[in-house]
Amino acid sequence: MSNLWDGLLIDARIATLADASGHGLIERGAVGWQDGRIVFVGPMDALPGAPGALSRHIEAVDGALVTPGLIDCHTHLVFAGDRAREFEMRLQGASYEAIAKAGGGIVSSVRAVREASEEALLAQSLPRARALLRDGVTTLEIKSGYGLDLDSEAKMLRVARRIGTELGIGVRTTFLGAHALPPAYAGRADAYIDLVCEHMLPAIAHEGLADAVDAFCEGIGFSLAQTRRVFEAAHRHGLPVKLHAEQLSHLGGAALAASFHALSADHLEWIDEDDARAMGAAGTVAVLLPGAFVCLRETKLPPIDALRTHGVPMAVATDCNPGTSPLLSLRLAMALACAQFRLTPEEALRGATANAARALGLQDRGRLAVGLRADLLVWEAHDPAQLSYWLGGDPPRRVIVGGAG
Repeated sequence: MSNLWDGLLIDARIATLADASGHGLIERGAVGWQDGRIVFVGPMDALPGAPGALSRHIEAVDGALVTPGLIDCHTHLVFAGDRAREFEMRLQGASYEAIAKAGGGIVSSVRAVREASEEALLAQSLPRARALLRDGVTTLEIKSGYGLDLDSEAKMLRVARRIGTELGIGVRTTFLGAHALPPAYAGRADAYIDLVCEHMLPAIAHEGLADAVDAFCEGIGFSLAQTRRVFEAAHRHGLPVKLHAEQLSHLGGAALAASFHALSADHLEWIDEDDARAMGAAGTVAVLLPGAFVCLRETKLPPIDALRTHGVPMAVATDCNPGTSPLLSLRLAMALACAQFRLTPEEALRGATANAARALGLQDRGRLAVGLRADLLVWEAHDPAQLSYWLGGDPPRRVIVGGAG
């Protein structure tokens, strides 16, 4: 055969996630790829020839589980320093709001990011990305939001792009200028939103640094009206939107996100039935962030049954950030989503693959099907439920990103 495949896994138990429900399991299956794309996935006895005549490289995995690469669709991975002291303060009873009002929280990370050079920011952020990659993440989203001025926000987004290039993984960048109010704009939130909409966002869009736009719609963040202005500006520049919504209170952010056909609304502990209905109708993904729920010792659970009832796709992500979710394992986020939010293991795996891809507007990954990107994981496991059953454990045996690895 003159045009051999680049790689072929055989004797695998494959969870394709290709259908709307179920794992799409293929027993004694094979998956082959060429030029970074899947060219075959199915039972071994359906291969169009002998393995040796089809591929340059063949690996028998002895019945091991093969899944799509994991996708972490909500992170704040690029930051400087840490906020371990705030962790201690929360354990001593301080609330998230109280820490923020005392000058901690997001604003403390802003100081550190503004002081860091681009190279220093990259050096601090790369190890976190490598940890996620070792854990099976082949695509991740990285938000800005710790700069809160144009130069620093652009610096963060450039670092995020460089992480993707350095590690050879997929990175989607999100501009989160409306994350918090910088101290220079204290008491002038509308003026800061003017800056975001009329200066920062146009410049970011012009440089092609962002794939989407996000905001923090919350009592300690920005109002519904201010968030709407950010969304309108994003749409003027052809960028899709996402939203931190209904994490600490119910302001109507999830419904607003749905009205703009947002890619996702994230956190969602305080959404109601009407919000879930609106999100289902709009196709907006619910991104669940159990790491923040645990770290903040929240007790208000997101209404999972309402999301199921209204057909809202549910994704799971780490929310990796220095203050409220210092989590570097998407598999642990999956396990917590099952233990804390009562997702099924199938929902958790789909939430970290197919639905996570959807939350990033990506159609070419998150499932195993011919023509899709060859992002594959080989696990020391046989049952897909084991991926959410273990709290930690061995990383994947093999991580293949775009056919490489």
